[in-house]
Amino acid sequence: MLRAKHLWRLHIGIGRPYPEYSSLWRPVSTCTESGRLMVPETDRAYIAGLFDGEGSIYYKKVKEKKKKHRGKPGYRYANTWRISMEITMTDPSVLMWVHEVLGCGTFNHKPRKGLRKDGTPYLKQYRWRCTFRDAYYVCCLIWPWAHTKLPKINQVIEHYAGYVMNGKVISLDEYKQNMSLE
Repeated sequence: MLRAKHLWRLHIGIGRPYPEYSSLWRPVSTCTESGRLMVPETDRAYIAGLFDGEGSIYYKKVKEKKKKHRGKPGYRYANTWRISMEITMTDPSVLMWVHEVLGCGTFNHKPRKGLRKDGTPYLKQYRWRCTFRDAYYVCCLIWPWAHTKLPKINQVIEHYAGYVMNGKVISLDEYKQNMSLE
């Protein structure tokens, strides 16, 4: 049976493990005029489900210790926003596919810590992560299909509501209306 990791290999053209499935290959996504990728609706729904099950979202205002400006000695404290989304799994092929389809974020491995009780090492984990405006972009893509992470996704979208992006003012109400979601 053809598994997700094999479909991913077909998507990017790394060999053809099963010649009889060569008709399944299609371009993953195409570019729009703004430079962002145009992701098919089925892929957005799959990524939303994957994110609901395996992902996490961090949206918080924190106080950070920073250096003072213009060579002054000492430190200052500043209120900053931390906005990030990540998916962590032991299967790298799915996360590589997510990274390629979305066209944003980083893909790397998490360092292993310790051993299990029986002495065997933990499986190697891989992580896809995006932050700030990339997280906003991904939230806008997966918002219609999100369920468990929907409150945090709404917070990220509303955080950027009203900001000027690429010469356009974006708000959650305009987005819903343009996507015919309400």
